Amino acid sequence: MIRSLRGLARLLRAVVHVLHGMLVMTRFPHLDEAARHERIRWWSAGLLRCLGVQVSVSGQSRPGATLLVSNHVSWLDIAAIHSAAPHARFVSKADVLAWPLLGWLIKNAGTLFIERERKRDAVRVVHAMAASLQAGQTVAVFPEGTTGLGPVLLPFHANLLQAAISTETPIQPVVLRFSEPDSAFSVAVSFIGETTLAQSIWAVARSSGLAVQVHLLPPMGTAHADRRALAVHLRDVMAQHLDSTASPAAAS
Repeated sequence: MIRSLRGLARLLRAVVHVLHGMLVMTRFPHLDEAARHERIRWWSAGLLRCLGVQVSVSGQSRPGATLLVSNHVSWLDIAAIHSAAPHARFVSKADVLAWPLLGWLIKNAGTLFIERERKRDAVRVVHAMAASLQAGQTVAVFPEGTTGLGPVLLPFHANLLQAAISTETPIQPVVLRFSEPDSAFSVAVSFIGETTLAQSIWAVARSSGLAVQVHLLPPMGTAHADRRALAVHLRDVMAQHLDSTASPAAAS
């Protein structure tokens, strides 16, 4: 009963915060880039706070043209990364557009959408990413292509990495780890299989002590890299970091 009441209170706060975010978004055309980024940071951190998620960040996002590559755990991932790197422009599955309220916000934050069912659409998105990187922007992708369990990374798709290789743009790995007081990897944020968005939101809202660590790792060069070998290397580096942060020694 207590968990359900807590969940309802958090959902109410989150809905109000999302509506506030939509109002703020209508002012974006009148704001400069720094002001837009600050509001994105404020809104993202606020959404996590409304849902009872504590955020900690290690490392710093690289300024200028950068491809952020992150593991994918939850629908909260974008908010978690934006709380640390509000200037990042995400590449996301087109399915997100159907999400109530959140889909509108994500679209108007400058997200690039990809229809993964259409193989040719990846080429279009790679070109759009390359143009953004050449313009000095930061682009963020989830190379797993879908959400995973958390402890184990799924294989990385290499296609989108080509945008960084073609423009010789550095890649900065980002490792996300959601945890709960009794678990190094949260079950509440699980968003896999037949779990619906509504079910996942309710599980998060009812949780207790949910936290997310955002680890921004050192950037690496991409000049003359092979995209498939780079995808394997990135996955190995991120998996090792994920394991080390979840170890008893790291927690003590």
